[in-house]
Amino acid sequence: MKYVLILLTLSLFTKLNIKKIYIFSPQTKINEWRIVTDDVMGGISKSSLVLNDAGHGEFSGFVSLANNGGFASIQWNSNIKLEEEKKFIVLRVKGDGKRYEFRLKGEISQSESYVHQFYTSGEWEIIKLEISQFYPQFRGRKLNIPNFNFENIEQLSFLIANNQEEDFKLLIDWISLE
Repeated sequence: MKYVLILLTLSLFTKLNIKKIYIFSPQTKINEWRIVTDDVMGGISKSSLVLNDAGHGEFSGFVSLANNGGFASIQWNSNIKLEEEKKFIVLRVKGDGKRYEFRLKGEISQSESYVHQFYTSGEWEIIKLEISQFYPQFRGRKLNIPNFNFENIEQLSFLIANNQEEDFKLLIDWISLE
């Protein structure tokens, strides 16, 4: 049954001019993703990324504000060439009603990330994020430089940082370009 759903999803991508970037499935190599939390600066937030029984990525944990902490993220290094007609990052996710960020880096070596916030409803949903609206940010501060305008995407990440202590869970089905 899962394979039928994967085939239907792939045919949907073709019909909607969607280019898949990443699809979570039972064959996903979850260790391709790196967990980064505020422990890099002394915080104590905890998170994990696992494949759930349905084959979706499950990013979950607890964000703590202790020790000047307050974030948890997962990152995937990529080498995605942006085609000019692709204007959106499209996510199929099921969140917990909380706000998350999806982040891009045009070059892996850049210190800044390009950020687009999105809210989840608690249900499966498709979220379209306009690439030109990803704004530059470094350590939680918006930078006064142009929005994302690179020809490549070398890193994708999900982050939660809502300035409050909270449990969180975000299910991820797929990420695409449209």
